[in-house]
Amino acid sequence: MSQNKPIRRVAIIGTGVIGASWAALFLAKGLDVVATDVAPGAEAALRRFVSLAWPALERLGLASGASQNRLSFTPALADAIKDADLVQENGPEKIEFKKTLYRQLDELLHPSVIIASSSSGLTMSEIQSACELHPERCVIGHPFNPPHLVPLVEIVGGGKTSKDTIERVDEFYTSLGKRTVRLKKEVPGHVANRLQAALAREVYHLVADDVVSAADVDTALCWGPGLRWGIMGQLMLNHLGGGQGGIEHFFQQFTGPMTAWWKVLGNPELTPDVQKKLIDGVHAEVGSRSIDDLAAERDEVLLGLIELRNKVDKSGQTKSPGLVT
Repeated sequence: MSQNKPIRRVAIIGTGVIGASWAALFLAKGLDVVATDVAPGAEAALRRFVSLAWPALERLGLASGASQNRLSFTPALADAIKDADLVQENGPEKIEFKKTLYRQLDELLHPSVIIASSSSGLTMSEIQSACELHPERCVIGHPFNPPHLVPLVEIVGGGKTSKDTIERVDEFYTSLGKRTVRLKKEVPGHVANRLQAALAREVYHLVADDVVSAADVDTALCWGPGLRWGIMGQLMLNHLGGGQGGIEHFFQQFTGPMTAWWKVLGNPELTPDVQKKLIDGVHAEVGSRSIDDLAAERDEVLLGLIELRNKVDKSGQTKSPGLVT
């Protein structure tokens, strides 16, 4: 970013759950944020989200100049992106919608302005195909929910994305305290969602096949491997699992059993009956807790884990990868 204008003003397109969370984070990092959304009541919902998220952001530490007063809102796209240094797009996951939007943005924005998409599954090559002027500044900057707390951002360039754009957006997100991963090639769903999808497939199979209840499979995850995954990734844990022999010994010991399990992993069909079984199991697990209750529970534990990881990182004991939930 040394050869480009510093990013001080961010335009947020789409203020649903992800867009609102991004807005809260950018404000907490001392940036100016202008948001746009045509949905009725969007501005009020956005400001309410930011207000509710602010105590958690204060707990993690606000940057100099951080203020909710630096948030502005307009339903007019052209007004929202005027003078923006970066656009964080959070529109619907519909390729034709994205292409129409990016065509507009490409025509309206200065060539130096990065257009980053929060898309969780569409490829940037598809999206940027609508940009005839400067497709090189378009990139995927996919966060993990909620972006104002979870550090992970997946950066994925399209076929026409420049190396400079990748470097600039990586530097920007990193400057906000995010943990970035760069994909070397485009794949549907990027990386973290593909990992989740692989795990979800087996979770759904085990419940559908009456191996375990919904509550017990969640307990097995969050009180077992989930605790470890909040500290280290799978490969690092495999390295530890090999004892003093490390990853080499792990493969010597577990390649046979592990690959044997792969052959019998489930491949469930999400029929209406299977979905009902999963839904009924989840509601039994939830009990009387509301969505807001569950989100508060999640965020409180997340905050504690992030604070601990930040403390360990600052001590120089580890340089751990970004938190994925």
